[in-house]
Amino acid sequence: MKYLYEFIGTFFLVLTVGLVVLEPAAPLGFAPLAIGTVLAVMIFAGGHISGGHYNPAVSLAVFVRGKISRNDMLIYWGVQLVGGAIAGFLVLYLKGMPTVTPLNIDLVKVLLAEFIFTFALCFVVLNVATAKGTEGNSFYGWAIGFTVLAGAYAVGTISGGAFNPAVALGGIVMGFFSVSTIWVYWIAQLAGAVVAALVFKQAHPGE
Repeated sequence: MKYLYEFIGTFFLVLTVGLVVLEPAAPLGFAPLAIGTVLAVMIFAGGHISGGHYNPAVSLAVFVRGKISRNDMLIYWGVQLVGGAIAGFLVLYLKGMPTVTPLNIDLVKVLLAEFIFTFALCFVVLNVATAKGTEGNSFYGWAIGFTVLAGAYAVGTISGGAFNPAVALGGIVMGFFSVSTIWVYWIAQLAGAVVAALVFKQAHPGE
């Protein structure tokens, strides 16, 4: 059941990303609000079942932190990436197969932006959803969703504000990103996750 929840959460996250970014009737500036909100509510919906990762980088951070097994992490990655890809294809169908111009990126700036804000996202997740000091809190979903919202506003025009390998894959399916740049996103995001987990472990040696 936890794998199904990870698929559903990732699917709805990437579906929302695609639909709001490709919605001509809504100002693009409102897209991060929808994306951060759907992430928060899906985390509240599935956090008690799967942990509410919906992001291979978050799953990696939780694995390095020691809260899930390697097998669970790999299966999470699989269902998250499949969910992201399926959502991308559904967005194209719903929007009538639009022509999308991939984001023109500066590789170094994208690497930095995605690393920094994926670090921030994973750092927040580990502290609000896995730390003993915040156990049982009622705000973890909003803290995580608002981190993505803030990051999207901060660097969305630089990198697209993915912070998530499944979102990056869905973005490639939808044409937001070029296939040749996927490695930049995935390396930056997974590196940010690992560094966040290592910092967390240093700050919480008893956990």
